[in-house]
Amino acid sequence: MADTKLNQRAAKSEAPNQNEAFILKYKNAIIGCVAVILIAVAGYFVYNSFTGNKQTEASTAMAKAQEYFQMGIMNDDADMLSLALNGDSTNAGFLAVAEDYSSTKAGNLANLYAGICFAELDSMNMAGEYLAKFDAKDDQMVSPLALGRLGNIKAAQGKLDEAVELLVKGANKADNNTVSPLLLIQAGEILESQGKKEEALKLYQQVKDNYYEWQQYNQYMQGFNGIDNYIERCK
Repeated sequence: MADTKLNQRAAKSEAPNQNEAFILKYKNAIIGCVAVILIAVAGYFVYNSFTGNKQTEASTAMAKAQEYFQMGIMNDDADMLSLALNGDSTNAGFLAVAEDYSSTKAGNLANLYAGICFAELDSMNMAGEYLAKFDAKDDQMVSPLALGRLGNIKAAQGKLDEAVELLVKGANKADNNTVSPLLLIQAGEILESQGKKEEALKLYQQVKDNYYEWQQYNQYMQGFNGIDNYIERCK
């Protein structure tokens, strides 16, 4: 299945339509963030311990769905993601947890998981619906990633103005070297695809001014060509 998806993405990348090429690039980039989301979600549970019978029950109910989710993401397995969403004969899926325990933190988090599952299964409308339901409030890692994921979905739907708004909101909420530069650059690329170079330039300049450590790491470890190239392109 992984090979099939990669072949489909490669075929799309050859298409002459600039907007289609951008959406493909954007989708591929966000897939790399899913591992970060998994770590952030784990941290969410560590630092937000559940209290009370209802929340403990909800957390327990979601445990198997989380296992299916991780297997589905790591192995690019649609069947595992479907089980994570819908559950199996003895375990609830994220959809049931989100509905049955909506007043708990686990029920809220199930919305995030469900949204990511739907996005990976290319059901963008449902993905957007569940990601929009997720509320991390003052959380500084999970919430920005959820906003970025929702922005990614809006971009894939052609709702580029909404995508930019969500990405910038997520970047500003995170305000860190892990998440913010990625979201700002993606927002800038959307603006460039719309011919809004001045607005894109402001976002690229924000990366240059505020996230030097990210630039250095990605330049030397991952072949990043430098934010200056983005800036020069928009001048």
